[in-house]
Amino acid sequence: MPNSAPTATPGGATPEPTEDDLTPLLDAAVEALGGQTRPGQIAMAQAVAAALDDRVHLLVQAGTGTGKSLAYLVPALAHHKRVIVATATLALQRQLVAYDLPRLATAIKPLINREPAFALLKGRNNYVCLNKVEGGQADDDQDMLFDPLAVGKLGAEVLRVREWVEETETGDRDDLSPGVSDRAWAQVSVSARECLGSKCQYFEDCFAEQARELARSADVVVTNHALLAIAAMDSDVQVLPEHDAVIVDEAHELVNRVTSAATGELTKTAVERAHHRADKFVKEATAANLAVATLDFTDALEATPEGRFQRGLPEQLGMALAALRDASRAALTDLSKNKGGDLDMDGARKQARAACESVHQVAERILEGADQDVVWLERTEFRGVKSSTVKIAPLGIESLLRFKMFARTPVVLTSATLKLGGDFTGVAASVGLNASERIELDFVPEKPEELYDAAVKLLRDGDSDGEEFLDMVQNLPQHWRALDVGSPFDYPKQGILYVARHLDAPSRDGIREDQLDLLADLMDNAGGRTLGLFSSMRGAQTAAEKLREKLDLPILCQGEDSLAELLRKFADDPETCLFGTLSLWQGVNVPGPSLQLVVIDRIPFPRPDDPVSAARTEAVGRGGGNGFMAVSAAHAALLLAQGAGRLIRAIDDKGVVAVLDSRLATARYGGFLRASMPPFWQTDDTDRVLKSLRAIDAMAKAAVQD
Repeated sequence: MPNSAPTATPGGATPEPTEDDLTPLLDAAVEALGGQTRPGQIAMAQAVAAALDDRVHLLVQAGTGTGKSLAYLVPALAHHKRVIVATATLALQRQLVAYDLPRLATAIKPLINREPAFALLKGRNNYVCLNKVEGGQADDDQDMLFDPLAVGKLGAEVLRVREWVEETETGDRDDLSPGVSDRAWAQVSVSARECLGSKCQYFEDCFAEQARELARSADVVVTNHALLAIAAMDSDVQVLPEHDAVIVDEAHELVNRVTSAATGELTKTAVERAHHRADKFVKEATAANLAVATLDFTDALEATPEGRFQRGLPEQLGMALAALRDASRAALTDLSKNKGGDLDMDGARKQARAACESVHQVAERILEGADQDVVWLERTEFRGVKSSTVKIAPLGIESLLRFKMFARTPVVLTSATLKLGGDFTGVAASVGLNASERIELDFVPEKPEELYDAAVKLLRDGDSDGEEFLDMVQNLPQHWRALDVGSPFDYPKQGILYVARHLDAPSRDGIREDQLDLLADLMDNAGGRTLGLFSSMRGAQTAAEKLREKLDLPILCQGEDSLAELLRKFADDPETCLFGTLSLWQGVNVPGPSLQLVVIDRIPFPRPDDPVSAARTEAVGRGGGNGFMAVSAAHAALLLAQGAGRLIRAIDDKGVVAVLDSRLATARYGGFLRASMPPFWQTDDTDRVLKSLRAIDAMAKAAVQD
């Protein structure tokens, strides 16, 4: 078939694009955004288009520099159906909505004979609530909305938001600059449960409703993993508009984000808030019972040891939760009967109901003690204030994703790191896709359409928890394909993976002197240019403190300033080094001579006392599998791949990834972890690496002089 744009057919329908049809669209898109079309990008775009057309799932590993955003946006916009694009980070959302999609839509409009539309959609509490700003729905700190001077900085923040409302077109918190604290934003926003809906006097002008209206008419709707998870978990509420496909970017984060969204928690503050809000709307006896249950729960929290409850709930906590469940249920009954016509009171009643519903649902879920949940008590301290939280998380989210997301529409998962140990199977299994259901790229499966459509109808009719639905979906194959399109970078020539085999394995006592001495040598020979990725904040801070005494190099440490400011300083000065922990392992993009050495202090296994990881490891073991490899090694592999991926960000970048953990070279699982990382040239020769770093430093300095 010749390379031609699709044309409209009688009746207004437009045929689906073929693989050849994508070529001019992709060329136009690349020209509009700058850059050049790459083989990997073309292969990915064709695979995405085929997956959408064949209604199968697709996993695509696309290395840094592939241009994967365009590779999925072009077929999504040309698909002529609504596609949800979910990202893990705010930065990528902004890039898609503010830069990529506007230029892309303009570029391909003449080729597809229509103007594709796109929209950004977030959870309701990300938008300012006009009713609340105007005082129609006061929060616990109700006076601050009208007397900001009474509460100092917090009230001033709220006043600034009220002024911003007069000029904003979106009401989106992320468009407010500078931002405000979480507590201040809570005074001007509502959750979905608290919203008055169509009864609100500001419903027609509501920012959240306007965003949803735009999404309902868009070809591509950009959202986040959390909202995608909420849509999968709660079939009673239509969080996302009707759609025909889902594309998940930064898909290596999906399991963690869905687990986080599915985690419930109860704190003293949350329970006291529910009691405080419900007090004036419920019967006196109900309020008294809720007050007693709140006090009993607070006492039980303090008396319960920290950690996972492997043999059921401690007696005192169990009794307190049962009383709290019953008292909050009685409050909900009173709140449903006690209704009035006053919108202000309706708003406060909505808040009370939402708070009590949250307490009741979590307490009931914990008391049910399902085998597929993990329950634990966690203690934290922030600025000298200690708090205790009882939490419940799903043991696994495979069934949730398989039955609630993958059964609905074709799903495309893409990331630079989807192959663990060189294989897609692990990531596929973590989202509920079986190895036996994988098919070849050129094979089109026979979809059992009647069964598929019946299952989807049950989903949309709200029977997603019924046995009939489960029976149908369990018999519905989830066909999936996988493709690694590689990277335009020549990793073996551009980068070195150095493992300090001669060092002893890391201890639990923190970073050792011999590790610090080696790190100092590496940084000194590199002339700075170092991103230090540590498994703990204590390790990063200790290393920064001691190496400042050893080296005449500027060393920044996470927590000393905002992350954005630290990254700016790091990128601006090649001699500057930056140390930090988890948030630096992913998303840092500093091409050029400012980042030519990435140092990883130890293999980033999950903490041994992490309750969810420990429970998942045990569950895999009970099923006959290797829990360590399935959970801990997989977790470490993803982070190592992401961390090592910070090094090469451009076609002419060069550098070294140095791992100060000898287990990467000596342990049996070391090969699995190394196979998950970019394919750098590998060595354990310290002298050779130091020589290479000196050469890289000299080339960088010479380039600056030229």
